[in-house]
Amino acid sequence: MSAHVYLLRHGQTTWSESGRHTGRTDVPLTDTGVQQARRAGAVLARLRGTDLPPALVLSSPRERARRTAELAGLAADHTEDLAEWDYGAYEGLTTPQIRESTKDWTVWDHPVPEGETHERIHERAQRVLAAVRTALPAGDVVLVGHGHFSRVLIAAWLGLPPRDGVHFGLDPAGITVLGDERGDPQVHRSNVPAWEF
Repeated sequence: MSAHVYLLRHGQTTWSESGRHTGRTDVPLTDTGVQQARRAGAVLARLRGTDLPPALVLSSPRERARRTAELAGLAADHTEDLAEWDYGAYEGLTTPQIRESTKDWTVWDHPVPEGETHERIHERAQRVLAAVRTALPAGDVVLVGHGHFSRVLIAAWLGLPPRDGVHFGLDPAGITVLGDERGDPQVHRSNVPAWEF
């Protein structure tokens, strides 16, 4: 395929900066996050290398993602399927805080009390990718979302389970480019920062 999938993580928030798990909570971008989102728009344009609009632009409905899309110059439709992992009882906590009661906890290997299971996350990722594959013949797809769920999407694109998202970094306002090589799914670029170009 000649079209690509561009995953853009939202810019910095106070919670992302401090490592707090941010799922449902609608935390706004910091001033730094606003600047990152603007720069990410320029990076995205350079990566795409075309003036043609994307065939599909989707965003999580959370303010931090919607605002990032807007600042990056994207007119996005919003879908709950791109929302961040629901961290349930761990919402707002850092990993060290969670590990005070659950030794060696990570979202990749452990359950999330009152939150989403790996199976549910996988189902959401598959729904997003079904929409992506439908749109790709018409052009590029841009998905504006969150750290953990975007990493699950990368794993799902490659045919891997959600837990393998641990192997892909994605910083605030980072961009990952997915495509294929002769039909085999591929990561073309990974975690391109908003200041690379």
